[in-house]
Amino acid sequence: MFTGIIQAMGKVREPEKLGDGVRLTIDAPTLGLEDVKIGDSIAVNGACMTVVAIEGTTFQIEVSAESLSKTTGLDTWGPVNLEKALRVGDRLDGHIVSGHVDGVGQVEVMEPKAESWHLVVRAPMKLSPYLAYKGSITVNGVSLTINEVQDTPAGTRVSINLIPHTVEVTTLKHLKPQDWVNLEIDTIARYVERMMSLRNDDGLF
Repeated sequence: MFTGIIQAMGKVREPEKLGDGVRLTIDAPTLGLEDVKIGDSIAVNGACMTVVAIEGTTFQIEVSAESLSKTTGLDTWGPVNLEKALRVGDRLDGHIVSGHVDGVGQVEVMEPKAESWHLVVRAPMKLSPYLAYKGSITVNGVSLTINEVQDTPAGTRVSINLIPHTVEVTTLKHLKPQDWVNLEIDTIARYVERMMSLRNDDGLF
């Protein structure tokens, strides 16, 4: 489990082909790998990945073809958001994040607005029931609060206000219109939708 509070930015070296997937070597000089061991989980741009090797301030992960088909940005070099798995007793400063990407969205707007930044992402229709005003969403691993939701035939437009600190310490600073991002819905919303579907369809409640 994770919180969506990014602990460091890393940089992916040139990916290595691994069957239908890829092996990634990630430079993470500020993440602090002293307490990380092989088999541990690290969220990379919001996707939970297993550490398969560690050397100095770098670690490696193997991304399967299935993971590549459900995510974006895990098959190329460049900056990534990193978060180590939550430990029992840690503070939950963001929201409960599983590291399982629910869908890929597309950036429509990324622009400065007063002292902050205005981000608009179009999420796929399948995620629409889980997106709500003042609810939580994870974008490339970053826990964010939704300021506005607008349903359209092409998907749901989610508007988010980014404070300067969030932009400074994450890779969101690099986003531009047309970019693709990994999205994860709020876990609580997932369970609420499930309970409501049983109530309506099967009369179990």
